[in-house]
Amino acid sequence: MKLRNKSVLKRILKQLKHYKLWLALTVFFAILTVAGTLTVPVLFGQIINLLDFTKVDIIDFKKIFRLFIIIGATVGLTCVTQWLMNIINNHITYNVVKDVRREAFENLQRLPLKYIDSHSYGDIISRNIADVDAYADGLLMGFTQLFTGILTIAGTMIIMLVLNWVVALIILILTPLSLFVAKFIASRTYHLFKATSEIRGEQTAFIDEMIGNLKVVKAFNHESENLDRFDKINSRLTKASLKSIFYSSLTNPCTRFVNSVVYAAVALSGGLMLVFNVSLPIVFNVGILTSLLSYANQYTKPFNEISGVVTELQNAFACAGRIYELIDEQPQKPDSQDSIELKSVNGNVELKNVDFSYTADSKLIEDLNISAKAGQRIAIVGYTGCGKTTIINLLMRFYEPDSGTIAVDGKNILNVTRASLRRNYGMVLQDTWLKSGTIRENISFGNTNATEAEIVAAAKAAHAHNFIMQLPAGYDTEIVEDGGNLSQGQKQLLCIARIMLCLPPMLILDEATSSIDTRTEIKIQQAFASLMNGRTSFIVAHRLSTIKNADLILVMDKGKIIEQGTHKQLLAIKGFYSKLYNSQFAV
Repeated sequence: MKLRNKSVLKRILKQLKHYKLWLALTVFFAILTVAGTLTVPVLFGQIINLLDFTKVDIIDFKKIFRLFIIIGATVGLTCVTQWLMNIINNHITYNVVKDVRREAFENLQRLPLKYIDSHSYGDIISRNIADVDAYADGLLMGFTQLFTGILTIAGTMIIMLVLNWVVALIILILTPLSLFVAKFIASRTYHLFKATSEIRGEQTAFIDEMIGNLKVVKAFNHESENLDRFDKINSRLTKASLKSIFYSSLTNPCTRFVNSVVYAAVALSGGLMLVFNVSLPIVFNVGILTSLLSYANQYTKPFNEISGVVTELQNAFACAGRIYELIDEQPQKPDSQDSIELKSVNGNVELKNVDFSYTADSKLIEDLNISAKAGQRIAIVGYTGCGKTTIINLLMRFYEPDSGTIAVDGKNILNVTRASLRRNYGMVLQDTWLKSGTIRENISFGNTNATEAEIVAAAKAAHAHNFIMQLPAGYDTEIVEDGGNLSQGQKQLLCIARIMLCLPPMLILDEATSSIDTRTEIKIQQAFASLMNGRTSFIVAHRLSTIKNADLILVMDKGKIIEQGTHKQLLAIKGFYSKLYNSQFAV
């Protein structure tokens, strides 16, 4: 979904509605700032008119001194009001940005996994960080300079019309030059800035991908190929940035040229009027001409600033559009109002006539039927891509079936709240995930109210206690993002300890011991045997030695169950499972 400038502007104005009082204050202080700025040239014009050096003896120095005091006070007050305006602008801008960033992150957590799986992580990160920062910069500049610029233009024109309508009319005639420059630049920068943001997101995604898989890159000596790919993305970013900067850099020289033309027109017309003593209803003298020259500068300067603001706003709008696209992404279907809380679960799980595919043109699971009784251990085996992990996604309602039903204790999980369903499952996955924080915080991730004794007991049950106590600060040891300072086996042990602390009625173990050495695996299997006792367990395994004691083994191929039974029964029929098992232990 692409958002146009008008749509983005409406969204920004909608965000600003929450800060009406602050907006009123910033407008008030902007008016005071502009009023103070516009008062000073008039006062200086009066001083110049009083300085008649041909008649020094009649110069009213006291009045001049008083005017200087008034000018000083006016300038001082203007500085204070401008400072207050800037503070309020900062408050509005960064609170709006805080709201936008929160909305984006909040919706990100509501999005279906289908969206996350189909978009690069780096691009999503770029939208939440780089694009929001650019949005903030444009918004802040807009508040600070757009308000005062518009007020200055309007106020200056009114005063010049009062001082000398002829000169004011000349300036008014030249004004379209500034407007043309602003429109010319704005019409060419939006799409360029948008392209820059998109390529920056692509670059962030690539860097994120490479950092997360640097070991694999090095193992396959792929550094030079990655550098070539990065150079291509970087070159496209450079070209897009240079194009956008080229047009935005035209702003200053073009508007300065227009400013010079306006200033020269005022000086020439005013000078000729003085020389030829042109008669006007209002007295025209050197002091007024001096004031008009100052106002000419003040009148044209905002056009220069506004042109810069417009350019910056184009970038902000482009980035804001990408953020709002993320915010507007359709979240996963919410729980229905009559959804019930899943409580006091025994663990009877049934999948009946379930069909599911990730894409409409590629079927995966068809007419799947599984019946797991409370306390049973169900193992799921098969070649990669047969649908094992997909079943886990369906059980946890990360994805929903295209047809058929999945029930827990006779309740269709589509009629159950997701949160209560997931609370009743404990998951240990092949891909470990640990957050930045202490060992203690990671173990208690699923049960933040756990006591120290319970955390230690869970770690001991997972055979993690010994290696934890060997760490510099024990359970208070800080681990970096995703547990980067731990071995893969240690990270897996912490994930197992985390699930042992929750003790849910149902378990999902997806290659849970894949990263653990054989000696530790034996201990873990013993711990799992104790943990699984009385709990319905779904075990996805490639290493078939780990599922010999399963109550039921489901053999899958191309999304269908082709064999099922116990380990001994499946070996006896000498079918697919038997070949798979013997291939792992063949000498």
